[in-house]
Amino acid sequence: MSVLEIAGEHFRFDVQGPEGAPPLVLAHSLGTTLELFDAVTPLLASRFRVVRYDLRGHGESTAPDAVHGMGDLGRDFINLVEGLKLGPVHFCGLSLGGMVGQWLVIHAPKRLKRIVLSNTTAYAGPPRVWEARIKAVRRTGTDHIADAVIDSWFSSGVKARMPETVARVREMIAATPAVGYAATSCAMRDMDFRAALHKVTTPTLVIVSDEDRSTPPEWGEAVAQGIPGAQLARLPGGHLSCLEQSEAFAKTVLDFLG
Repeated sequence: MSVLEIAGEHFRFDVQGPEGAPPLVLAHSLGTTLELFDAVTPLLASRFRVVRYDLRGHGESTAPDAVHGMGDLGRDFINLVEGLKLGPVHFCGLSLGGMVGQWLVIHAPKRLKRIVLSNTTAYAGPPRVWEARIKAVRRTGTDHIADAVIDSWFSSGVKARMPETVARVREMIAATPAVGYAATSCAMRDMDFRAALHKVTTPTLVIVSDEDRSTPPEWGEAVAQGIPGAQLARLPGGHLSCLEQSEAFAKTVLDFLG
């Protein structure tokens, strides 16, 4: 793992895959880290130069006590690819990462070649829902919400079938700084890309999962319907499709990126 310093802030990142291969940047969900993509990175790195990073407020990246907008996270991506001297890149974001991706295709499309938006939404629900979570996290920390988040993320039977994977994800959530989780939740609270999706010209794939209770498949379907020419792929399982269906997820991404 490496750390990139940008304007006094630091971001942890990892690079795998052949030098000279097309770059593919992966962005994780709220409350996790770049390790969310451990299972799919070797598969994707067979053909791409895969860059993973901890979003601000997560893992070992900068975690200021602030109110973030989705533009703050989008500009972090721009600073990262500039710092690594990467030209236009492919991008794959899951959940929160997919929201960052939507900001990018609307506000910085020249930075992107193709984009995958997985298990995500253009609007994350009424602000009052996020306000309650933000207050709870600031009051008691992320460990207290970890079990509820896990229950909403994984499909039936996964806890018994993949106990170590579930435990690792729970550890990621519990280790996320409360200020970082709350600040990023503000960005999700205030986000609404629905009216701008029709402007997107970047080739886009949207992945939905049949048992996703965090971002139900109809939310992703609405994103695909809103983006001209977007493709839609459906996988079984829950919210973290890159974990529950790692091989199918990687194949779906690789087939789209070509």
